[in-house]
Amino acid sequence: MNLFKNFIKKLSSWFLGLSVLKKGFVVALLVLIGWLAYANLFGAKNTAPQYQTATAERGTLVTSVTSSGTVSSGNNAAITTQATGIVADVYVKNGDYVQQGDTIALLTLDSSSQQKQTAAYANYLSAQNNLNAAKAKMNSLQSALFKANQAFITDRGIDNPSDAQKADPKYIEENAEWLQAESDYNNQQGVIAEAEASFSSAALSYAQTSATITAPIAGYISNVNITPGLPIVASSSNNSNSTGTSSTQTLGNITLKDASLTAAINLTEIDVTKVKVGEKVTITLDAFPDKTFTGKVSAIDTNGSVSSGVTSYPTTITFDTAPENVYPNMAVNATIITAVKDDVILVPTSAVQTQNGQSTVRVMNKGNVSQLPVEIGLSSDTQTEIVSGLSEGQTVVVGTISTSTNRGTTGAASPFGGTGFGGNRGFGGGGGGGGAGRAVFIQRAN
Repeated sequence: MNLFKNFIKKLSSWFLGLSVLKKGFVVALLVLIGWLAYANLFGAKNTAPQYQTATAERGTLVTSVTSSGTVSSGNNAAITTQATGIVADVYVKNGDYVQQGDTIALLTLDSSSQQKQTAAYANYLSAQNNLNAAKAKMNSLQSALFKANQAFITDRGIDNPSDAQKADPKYIEENAEWLQAESDYNNQQGVIAEAEASFSSAALSYAQTSATITAPIAGYISNVNITPGLPIVASSSNNSNSTGTSSTQTLGNITLKDASLTAAINLTEIDVTKVKVGEKVTITLDAFPDKTFTGKVSAIDTNGSVSSGVTSYPTTITFDTAPENVYPNMAVNATIITAVKDDVILVPTSAVQTQNGQSTVRVMNKGNVSQLPVEIGLSSDTQTEIVSGLSEGQTVVVGTISTSTNRGTTGAASPFGGTGFGGNRGFGGGGGGGGAGRAVFIQRAN
């Protein structure tokens, strides 16, 4: 004990006798020795690389294209009117089934609608008279055609007439009369079709201004928003295109029992080349987050449309079965199944690396990792088909989750401002000391 005290006393006397510069050097040397001892005891040790792996498996690959859009036609039709006034009576309630033309409600028209109804009824009667007249003329033209045909056959009608017989004035006259009668008869069919269209239009206009509201189609009543005594007035509209009053009022809906339901989505330039009409689709709606529906691609507008320099291709999706309570403009998400391949070897897409057209995978065998060239086929977001170069059951490297360090002192903080003796920064913070140390990093396969 006395020897240790004497040693400490002599060492203290020796240190105190040193100059200031020498004292600083001794302190720095002691600090460096202590730091090196700490780094050797507690610094990072060399570790083997740690890999994230997966097994090449045989299975079914499904490739798809996803897009979003809206319901373009719901499975319902609106009950509308252009009449205004007071609701006198309502003959249906929500849930009732009606046939086309059944009475929905009765209105007591105001003076404006009475005037409109009278004008619409006059147009309706005029269109009906024109249609009847066109049909009556059709009968007379048919009679004239028959007479002209019989006159020609009786006087000059023979099979395979000679040129001389065709030059006979009587033959020419009666043949021309027959052809003219036939032309008049055929033209009248077009006149009748036009009169029928005009009559249908006039009937619809009259129905819209009538005091009697009828069902436009057969189906189930829903969303009826009128009661007896309720006034119906023209609603105001004010938008960027027009300002005024809207003449059509919606009084409720009729839900179709077996109607087709469609949705409109937009495909990108890349995706549209992968999609074909008739391909199957899985559909989800924001309004029904817990349900999935099925459908198919029914139409693709390959002309596309351009907005803000971006080209998209409108695509129509038809539901296999129309769900209830789906209305136009509801948001939809569609996944179009573009290909299904059974019994193929699959690996995670992240295990495949492609450079200059050559695809490779890293394979682990008994702890050793090697790189193999492979031929790939179809790919989905998560899986890639391996056509050749890899066998079922082999272990592939998906990514490297850690790497080995350079030396035991890597990462320890230098007492002189560097990252280690011989690290990225020199001794005492200078720039010239030692070689560069290797940083610990995480590498992930492409």
